[in-house]
Amino acid sequence: MNMMSEYHSFLGELKSKIRQAQLKAALAVNHELVLLYWQIGNSILTHENEKGWGSKVIEQLAKDLKTEFPAIKGFSTRNLKYMRAFAEHYKDLSFVQQAAAQIPWWHNCILLAKIKDKKEREFYINETIKNGWSRNAMVHQIESKLYQRQSLSDKTHNFKTTLTQPLSDLAHQILKDPYNFDFLSLGKEAQERDIENALVEHITKFLLELGAGFAFIGRQYHLEIDNQDFYIDLLFYHTRLHAYIVIELKLSDFKPEYAGKLNFYLSAIDKTLKTSEDQPSIGIIICKNKNKIVAEYALQDISKPIGISEYQLSKAFPEHLKSSLPSIEESR
Repeated sequence: MNMMSEYHSFLGELKSKIRQAQLKAALAVNHELVLLYWQIGNSILTHENEKGWGSKVIEQLAKDLKTEFPAIKGFSTRNLKYMRAFAEHYKDLSFVQQAAAQIPWWHNCILLAKIKDKKEREFYINETIKNGWSRNAMVHQIESKLYQRQSLSDKTHNFKTTLTQPLSDLAHQILKDPYNFDFLSLGKEAQERDIENALVEHITKFLLELGAGFAFIGRQYHLEIDNQDFYIDLLFYHTRLHAYIVIELKLSDFKPEYAGKLNFYLSAIDKTLKTSEDQPSIGIIICKNKNKIVAEYALQDISKPIGISEYQLSKAFPEHLKSSLPSIEESR
């Protein structure tokens, strides 16, 4: 390696260290800021309860704090009210330190404004920490009702009987029901292949909908088994599960034979792609509708891990526009 190459390598290492230090510093500043805001909000609450102060005190407090600290932003009446609400909803300081203070302040404000249920707010806080969501990404997940779509009661799968712990729980967490494809815009003549094309064309949005950890490998992935050709709709690798994920799209209601076909694909992937370092491959069937009882029966004696979910188009679309979206009963 010549001197110039050595220098560029050295420079790259320093840049990486500086960026890491900047990130740690930014996180530390945010942590202290959120704790300060909680303390201010808690003090306001305490004085309201003990002294009987009303809402007008917050307005006066905002004026006095801005006068005393003109260079510091964040002491508006609106933000002080958020601080009060923050302390009111999170009475446990340890939770604030360990979770809420790990995400930016305005993320917390959005959660307070949009979500009333405490468990749901905590879910989005933990998911934001885990996935590093921006404010817009978090809002997208809230508006797409990720919490409801990952609820235990809505899912049909056989992960508990086909995967060991804790892999079965991790696989359960990545499965959504339904999947939201409202970012697609296709005519009513759309076929399943058109859906595949559109999902690949919007792969960034599709990966966001699937969740963290999915790496796209390909669509219509070719398998040759004993001189016969087979094609998998969509193939992914999950970097956290360390497993291949096979997704089959169906524009019709779920049918038991879909599970048998996917079981075959998973056996083929395990035989041809899976290494000793990979976990068992997992299959997901995404269809228009599923009858829960039929789906449970279909999976009862299946040997491979499979989950069955539905897809939905945006409920926000007016009825007269829905005719321009994908039709359902279109055979391949």
